Amino acid sequence: MSESGPKKIAYIFGAGATHAELMNLEPDLDLTKETKIGLLIGNVSARVIEEARRDRAYKKDLELVSATKGSLNIELLISLIENSKIQGWENKANKLKILVKEDIEGILTPERTRRFYLHKALFEFHSHRRVRSKEELIGCISLNYDHILDTAYRQKHGPPNYCLTLAQSALKSARIPLLKLHGSFNWTQLSMRGRMRNIEIIPLGSNKSYLHAPYNSIWNRAMELLIECNTLRVIGCSLSQNDGHLIDLLFKAHLERKKAFDIELVTPQDIGDQIRKNYGFFPQIKTLREIEGNLIADTNAGNPFNYWLRSKILRLIEKRIDRTQYLKAVVG
Repeated sequence: MSESGPKKIAYIFGAGATHAELMNLEPDLDLTKETKIGLLIGNVSARVIEEARRDRAYKKDLELVSATKGSLNIELLISLIENSKIQGWENKANKLKILVKEDIEGILTPERTRRFYLHKALFEFHSHRRVRSKEELIGCISLNYDHILDTAYRQKHGPPNYCLTLAQSALKSARIPLLKLHGSFNWTQLSMRGRMRNIEIIPLGSNKSYLHAPYNSIWNRAMELLIECNTLRVIGCSLSQNDGHLIDLLFKAHLERKKAFDIELVTPQDIGDQIRKNYGFFPQIKTLREIEGNLIADTNAGNPFNYWLRSKILRLIEKRIDRTQYLKAVVG
């Protein structure tokens, strides 16, 4: 981990990164409160629980814990149902998991997603000559099941390098890794060790195992990526109680290093403050207002991903933004 040369940059993307794309399409809509198309955990949870309540089989024995008020967390609810072992718990939990998939895919229609550009602009940013002299993108980690990051990656780098096997992970000449820690809704008919396979996602809830193929390879590669990076940028992820395995991964990666890597939180300021409060044992956490000194002038901006990327573009790329494909859309 040499200090000379460009900084080695890795990213973690959460639901808030995809949510930010929606905010660009609906700039006057407060999607943190609007539940119709928002993709934050509270938005998805409210819609899914409301839909599940219409199913009498689901509601049986759960009438008293099926409200849709307050700060909702569908993954926590699934975990509680799984741990309760009430009659029909498995069917009830599976019902919620299916509804989550249908809900997210129903929001991310082709009509909407073809207009997304933030993720595409990020890859274009890292491909720019001026940026490459200062920063080297070494990999992306995603907690999302959707294909938004995959599509942007494919446009700039070709077929994603998911590191589904240890052999793929070991290839130094391979494209930068795109590591989907929980899998992906679009992992159908992928080539793995010479066979075409459909790969099951790691479902929401507490009963998660990452020790089987291909997740053992993906998580091992994520560990190596974190050990190698100088700066980890967390975009749209609150590092909540549902992310215990990820926190464990960050902790173990730090133990393998001589110097802590920076953790830049491209999240709303209040969420960043809470993350620092929860995980203060990571010494290099930087909230939105602390990233690169005075990079972010307005930490109350409604779309942190957009505002941070715009600030980075203006700082590192001085000329001819109008000739770019996506960066000019971010700068406006």
